[in-house]
Amino acid sequence: MTDATSARSTRRHHWRRDVVELAALFTAVAVADAAANTVAHGPSGPVLLCAGAAALLATTGFHVWWARRHEHAPPPTDAGDTPAADGPTATATAAPAPEGGTREAALWRMRTTVRDEPGSLAALCTALAARRVDILSLQAHPLSSGTVDEFLLRAPAELAPRHLTAAVAAAGGAETWLERADAHDLVDAPTRMLGLATRTALDSAELPLALRQLLGRCTLHSVPARSLTGQPLAEAVPAEGVLEEHTMTFRDPSGGSLTIERPQLPFTPTEFARVRALVELDTRLGQRVPPRREVLTLPEGNALTVRRAGPGDLTAARAMHLRCSERTLVRRYHGPVGDADRYLDHLLSPRFGRTLAAETASGRLVALGHLLWDGDETEVALLVEDAWQQRGIGAELLRRLVEMAAETGSKSVYAITQASNTGMVTAMRGLGLPLDYQIEEGTLVITARPTGAWDHREPRESREAIRVRDGSRRG
Repeated sequence: MTDATSARSTRRHHWRRDVVELAALFTAVAVADAAANTVAHGPSGPVLLCAGAAALLATTGFHVWWARRHEHAPPPTDAGDTPAADGPTATATAAPAPEGGTREAALWRMRTTVRDEPGSLAALCTALAARRVDILSLQAHPLSSGTVDEFLLRAPAELAPRHLTAAVAAAGGAETWLERADAHDLVDAPTRMLGLATRTALDSAELPLALRQLLGRCTLHSVPARSLTGQPLAEAVPAEGVLEEHTMTFRDPSGGSLTIERPQLPFTPTEFARVRALVELDTRLGQRVPPRREVLTLPEGNALTVRRAGPGDLTAARAMHLRCSERTLVRRYHGPVGDADRYLDHLLSPRFGRTLAAETASGRLVALGHLLWDGDETEVALLVEDAWQQRGIGAELLRRLVEMAAETGSKSVYAITQASNTGMVTAMRGLGLPLDYQIEEGTLVITARPTGAWDHREPRESREAIRVRDGSRRG
């Protein structure tokens, strides 16, 4: 109700009260005049006078009781004077805050399937409102037999997940999936897609990260067209891609195929269209690496340039291999020295992650650091030319790689090396992060968390001792 409406209502009530009081006054005068004439000319004058006094006292008492009863009552409101549902009054009435502070809430991402008929979504929203659950955003994914609705919810912290899903099921929701959300999920879908497209356009290595952020928990498998020995690996994929219930397959922009799996939640045609748009964008733009360069000054005063490396650095990286000793190459690749060059073509591709290179003023590569995507975890690997070892180059590259992993949201970073590789062990210790050491079949796996927080978990199943991704490289 506005101030003007309130003022008009107050004036209307005052006018009515004045008319009633004036009528009562005239009535009282008439009654008094009649009583005076009766007392003056009748034999029962004293009796009538006492009766009038009693009636007057009774009337006065009733008036006082009535006034006190309605003194603090709010004025009646018409239908048009009802406050708006999203106004301050409605908010205070519908969701009163408990004494001592505001109500604690939890954010949830929920996906459920409803029947494609009028009123089904309304019934679901009513059921959520009955549990005091706010719907912050809603996306509809149409299907042939129904609609998958994806919600971002703010629910009371004391509301258990099973009670929330039970309420949804009672309202007609089926195949309900619930997961905790955070503040990053408050971004609306168009804004998120624009941000992911921008990241993908600037850097080829961002595509796997963009897909994981778009789809949530999923697994990406990138299979090259051919193996290191030249044998065909990837199957032919249609240009438009293939959508199955829990799997999507596309042509990899780098060649071969890109398969995305999500066992816990089926993909929808809407998600398939979004992923296809990102993959097509990456394919049209081709291989691209941010041109950013930074200067690294060594303790003895020499200056090196640290930059992102890509497929265009393949020749320079092979030349660095020729300058490295057999011992250095074995420590890095954990296998025959003759296979080292064959891994570079894949390591320098954004298919697997990001690579940092350290080069001299003349453009000669002296060190490579790889950040390799591995689901929620990330692998780091270093190779420093013999003549440039023990100068802090590897430690500096490792620090920058871990910072990059933290920026992408990686939960942990691990390095696979040998116990005798004191340089790598020292570099990992120099990060200042909690470390976990695991010995697996003579191989040392050192794991750190970029955030510095560590909770012990069971060792990952042998990490395949020496990890070979897609049969194409050794980490």
